Amino acid sequence: MTDPRHAQPRPAPADTTFMREVKSYVLRAGRMGPGQARAFEQHGPRFLLGYAPGPFDAAAAFGRQAPLIMEIGFGMGGATAHIASVRPQDNFLCCEVHEPGVGALLKLVGEQQLENIRILRHDAVEVLDHMLGEASLDGVHIFFPDPWHKSRHHKRRLIQGPFVNRLAHHLKPGGYLHLATDWEPYAQQMLEVLSAEPLLANTAAAGSEGFVPKPDYRPLTKFENRGLKLGHGVWDLVFRRV
Repeated sequence: MTDPRHAQPRPAPADTTFMREVKSYVLRAGRMGPGQARAFEQHGPRFLLGYAPGPFDAAAAFGRQAPLIMEIGFGMGGATAHIASVRPQDNFLCCEVHEPGVGALLKLVGEQQLENIRILRHDAVEVLDHMLGEASLDGVHIFFPDPWHKSRHHKRRLIQGPFVNRLAHHLKPGGYLHLATDWEPYAQQMLEVLSAEPLLANTAAAGSEGFVPKPDYRPLTKFENRGLKLGHGVWDLVFRRV
């Protein structure tokens, strides 16, 4: 996970105008270092999956049956690797198109000998639409998506009603959606959008203003630590599929 996450979705298929204009990501410039390039060669054949429209066989991809968690936009992969290491009982299907980030996560997978990560270097929206069926996911993580600060760019934000509805349909009953952001106006929009989705229920305690304490499995990033020292807030939301 990196903190400027650039992932913008297209909504439900009925909203064709939005689908034409918005993808689940924004490509960023960047070069892979030699370690990341070696990780592609050494670990890519095992941990990188090819995009293939059609039902996704998670048991075959991971070599086991286990709860399936999807992460959309993992940046440089540090948080993803940490979460996979502290939750070895779960499988993590991770979507990211930024090549240096994919290389960085592959490097961590090799260094930490993680067996429960598979990576799709592809638009997460197309993965949802063409590989994953409804009620196929036990959880979804979206950490620090691009807030698109300017008002005229808010329409590019990832967390919008049609996309949240799509995610909700892909969650199993009892499955969860975990979002995090360090931009309070976006946090409030996220809360409004998720609260308006009838398939989701907020897990926040009464009187918590709708947000939850940071779950133990999500680590603090360097970016987040720096912001907290400067007095910046971070907001986590966890909603469950009813």
